[in-house]
Amino acid sequence: MTQSGHDDRARSIERDSRPSVRTPLNNETVDTSSQIRRTALIALDSIADGGFAETEAAIDGDAESVILYRQGHEVRAWLNICPHAGRRLDWAPGQFLKSREGLLVCAAHGASFELAQGECVGGPCRGEALRAVAVEVRDGQVWLASA
Repeated sequence: MTQSGHDDRARSIERDSRPSVRTPLNNETVDTSSQIRRTALIALDSIADGGFAETEAAIDGDAESVILYRQGHEVRAWLNICPHAGRRLDWAPGQFLKSREGLLVCAAHGASFELAQGECVGGPCRGEALRAVAVEVRDGQVWLASA
């Protein structure tokens, strides 16, 4: 792929990416040196620092809702599934609750998750954790990495 083709697609992603809209991107590359498949999920700049976004990605062959949390230039990701009852954590598609203490709060039952590891620190699933999704930030994009 030419550099200009990559740049055109990156501009399109930034223009079309909205945290509250579930839009999977068909921007997949394969790193031939490691045989790791990477898929662009969302432009980093479309996630507010300290904020959340939601996107859909293929995880283990299934389309899954993924929560993205940005802190500076780092992004953490988890499946959008509360371990308590298997429900989504957002109160509306792509809209998440964050407590004054900086915890992600499940809209259904109030379980509270710390944002370093996704561990439930309060509520009905205390001690359990969100299922982490491997992502990386590169070239202004958040990428899903899978072997």
